Amino acid sequence: MSKQYTVAVAGATGAVGVEMLKCLEQRGFPVKHLKLLASKRSIGREMEFAGEKIKIEELTQDSFAGVDIALFSAGASRSREFAASAVAAGAVVIDNSSAFRLDDKVPLVVPEVNPEDVKWHNGIIANPNCTTVLMLVALKPLHDISPIQRIVVSTYQSASGAGAQAMDELVNQTRQYLEGEDLVISILPHQSAFNLFSHNSAIDEASGYCEEELKMVNETRKMLHDPRIRVSATAVRVPVLRAHAEALTFEQVRKVSVEEARQALAKAPGVKLVDDPKANYFPMPLDASDQDEVLVGRLRDDLSSDRGLSLFLCGDQLLKGAALNAVQIAELLIRRG
Repeated sequence: MSKQYTVAVAGATGAVGVEMLKCLEQRGFPVKHLKLLASKRSIGREMEFAGEKIKIEELTQDSFAGVDIALFSAGASRSREFAASAVAAGAVVIDNSSAFRLDDKVPLVVPEVNPEDVKWHNGIIANPNCTTVLMLVALKPLHDISPIQRIVVSTYQSASGAGAQAMDELVNQTRQYLEGEDLVISILPHQSAFNLFSHNSAIDEASGYCEEELKMVNETRKMLHDPRIRVSATAVRVPVLRAHAEALTFEQVRKVSVEEARQALAKAPGVKLVDDPKANYFPMPLDASDQDEVLVGRLRDDLSSDRGLSLFLCGDQLLKGAALNAVQIAELLIRRG
């Protein structure tokens, strides 16, 4: 592409921000000038991009003059505080937080699922929650064959979803456990190493579901443009560094055969079919880590329904679940002019 863009990354020093820089560079995004923005404590640090060392600047209301695209991954409160300033300066904000996902005036986009929704943005485009991204990349090609009416999903979520400090805590706790030391628990509420526990987001008293589970319900309905889809989610933290896994059972309007589903997934964008029953080889977090695609397998009939299928998937939470999807939205924007 001949045109180049001034890009800002807000939250550049965080786990997702670091991956955003890698994605921009590896995918050859046409960057004319890059601004790296973070909190005051990061001022003076340098990060490398395309062989150049770039100094980190403090994220302020005045950070976005001349910026074309602003990738936000600094948390919901920072997005609410600074996104309007970026839009007022002429930038399009692609926000990785939960701040705007359910705002009726803000499109919620996964390029493989609902690329057409970028057309009606008013300066802000929201990146969905990581679990919803991975789930819908796998389900959209099957939804296109026969509309999905009901989804039951259990997630097995890596430490990266809670940030770089949670990843460090898992590594440190693993070492402490193996060396017989007392485990230090400070970032996540329970021991991460050799343990799993219900997702640590707040429980909604009315429904009994946690915030993470309700995100999957509401975001799925918004992106598939169908408020009638029934979704029940159970979210669990597991001792994995950076790739989420999900077990899905879903019902469709008409029965789709396992072979028909397999053929649709084999040619679907963003999906890699990993489905070898003879070798008992299916998606694993180890294989999904550092990969762009969502790995999908364990395709089988749902024995409890005459219109149901089940599958298992894994995807890199930092990449397709966050940074990569944001950069793909930016690519979609510039392709559409």
